[in-house]
Amino acid sequence: MQHLRDGSQTVFDGVIGPVSLTVGAVTVAATAYYLATRPKPILPPVNLKNQSVLLEDGSRGSWLNRDGELFEFMFEDVKTLHEGFKRGLKVSNNGPCLGSRTGPNKTYEWLSYQEVYNRAQAFGSGLILEGQKPNSGTFIGIYSANRAEWTITEQACSMFSMATVALYDTLGSDACSYIINQTEMQLVVVDKPDKAQLLLDNISTIPSLKVLVLLEPASSKNQETAKNHNIKLVQFADLLEKGKKNLRDPVPPKSDDLAMICYTSGTTGEPKGVMLTHRNVISNMSAVAFHVEKCISVLSTDVHLSYLPLAHMFERGMQALLFMYGARIGFSQGDIRLLTDDLQALKPTVFPTVPRLLNRMYDKVYAGVKGSSLKSMLLNWALAAKEREIKRAIIRKDSIWDKIVFGKIQKMLGGNIRCVIIGSAPLEDRVLSFCRCAFGCLILEGYGQTEATAGITFSVPGDSATGQVGAPLPGCMVKLVDVPEMDYYAKDDKGEICAKGPGVFLGYYKNPEKTEEALDSDGWLHTGDIGMWLPGGTLKIIDRKKNIFKLAQGEYIAAEKIENTYMRSQFVAQCFVEGDSLQPYIMGVIVPDEEVLFKWAGEKGLTKDFRQLCASEKVKSMILADILQTGKTAKLKGFEQVKDIILHPELFSVENGLLTPTFKNKRPQLRTTFKSEIATLYKLHGSS
Repeated sequence: MQHLRDGSQTVFDGVIGPVSLTVGAVTVAATAYYLATRPKPILPPVNLKNQSVLLEDGSRGSWLNRDGELFEFMFEDVKTLHEGFKRGLKVSNNGPCLGSRTGPNKTYEWLSYQEVYNRAQAFGSGLILEGQKPNSGTFIGIYSANRAEWTITEQACSMFSMATVALYDTLGSDACSYIINQTEMQLVVVDKPDKAQLLLDNISTIPSLKVLVLLEPASSKNQETAKNHNIKLVQFADLLEKGKKNLRDPVPPKSDDLAMICYTSGTTGEPKGVMLTHRNVISNMSAVAFHVEKCISVLSTDVHLSYLPLAHMFERGMQALLFMYGARIGFSQGDIRLLTDDLQALKPTVFPTVPRLLNRMYDKVYAGVKGSSLKSMLLNWALAAKEREIKRAIIRKDSIWDKIVFGKIQKMLGGNIRCVIIGSAPLEDRVLSFCRCAFGCLILEGYGQTEATAGITFSVPGDSATGQVGAPLPGCMVKLVDVPEMDYYAKDDKGEICAKGPGVFLGYYKNPEKTEEALDSDGWLHTGDIGMWLPGGTLKIIDRKKNIFKLAQGEYIAAEKIENTYMRSQFVAQCFVEGDSLQPYIMGVIVPDEEVLFKWAGEKGLTKDFRQLCASEKVKSMILADILQTGKTAKLKGFEQVKDIILHPELFSVENGLLTPTFKNKRPQLRTTFKSEIATLYKLHGSS
């Protein structure tokens, strides 16, 4: 995530500009403006003090399920991805569908729903001409960044009952080969020549692969390697034209047909292929829409910026949802450093995002006001005023505080956002509260995983509480089961989160052992996450069952819990905790927050060279003391606190292989990377 860090450093510089109003004038103006506007609160769809139904078997469900039955479909005529797109074509009145930034001015140019449909039909016809059979046993690989051709390929596969399999850079060439071999894939759609070359260089290990469809012109090296190995190279545009001249009638899928295999990179072992049907995806996305529709309906005028990876279900699900309603989707330029520019050009109304991005925004705003007591005071006043409104379920962006404090932030997001959806990982309470105030729109946080298609629980519109991930979605039952080795018991409303419903996957492709671990005989998905029911019937994520290990004296260590705790320290950007079953304590690797550390170093008269600071014993002692105090405040047990740490000057990232695409620590890779340094720490401290 170095790009994100670097690219976001100037995004919120000067968010709160020079203040010319006096404190008294601001107070008077705010009061007068409030009395003149008097906003109305959102009416939550359920009782916020009792947000989920306790069922007979001890699980919980949604109050919104129709007639007590598990919710499945929003529309009777939409039970597959293909039907969802056809509905979008109809309700949008053939409106704009897919937008890309093209031309010298990089303005968004749009394909209509009918144009996308026609191209999908032509491309699907082209796939059949290349020997791909129109049934769910045919797997079409997509190895590309987000762009219109990605979605056209997916729509083509849906139209002709084929299943998609996404490949992505961070899997690595070995994992890509593993997936192609496991699915016996014959054809892959690739965006760039260098990605095509990665596959071609490993072609001897993937004998099933026969055809590469390139979105961009093939390189001479592509052509030479392909010729030597008898691999057919086809340009996307040529196959589209060929299909147009030999157009086939669609072969629509059934609801229970396989729509995709979504491979999770995971933190350990080989990637696992999550099998998702059309029913899985449509029911889960329908549940999200139904969950919020009384407060915020999806509209054909809605606009979405596609920048989160389409290889993962968060973005795939959002697109499926928006297509059902005839909304439009614009693609980012693919560089996270240009995200603000994309937002301002597209002006989206719906903004799915991840905590890492919001955390950087939060940090930049606070860094921008630190030097001014007046700006800090004004920001705190604005936050306090907006928080009082949010607690009364008032969501707006036209208050006096929006005009004089938060307006610039809203404009940087495009100015039109009416709903933010947060997924992938938990967001800190303080950051969530700040975003609700600053963005002036509905902010909803969900919890789920690929094996449940995407969502399991979702926050209720109008609920201002933080520190929880909402109630079960309609169509999903949730229960907690005992985890005795970690001292969590369902009778105490704590345990491993299990989910059941039409959104839960079929299993892992050709992997019955892992499927049996995840899905029990009654169809419950065991997530590996530890949750707690709160008094209002909402779920709180408190721990992780996986990634636990035992110390020499028998204590269980949940590494992610400790890492998340230490990251509350202002000095910590990233953290990795490691243990040894032969040792009585744990060690840690800390990547310091560069900006915060530079400020501290400046106050102490130390160097501003980041690598030198990370090598300093004085800096290490200071950060170690700070994280230990943070752990103590969070009530970590003694054996859960690190004995010593390493300061590492480079961020863990997807690019360097130390983070998964959803920004979780890749433990085996981190363990290997820091093996010698951690061994040195253990040797230094002995077993005392």
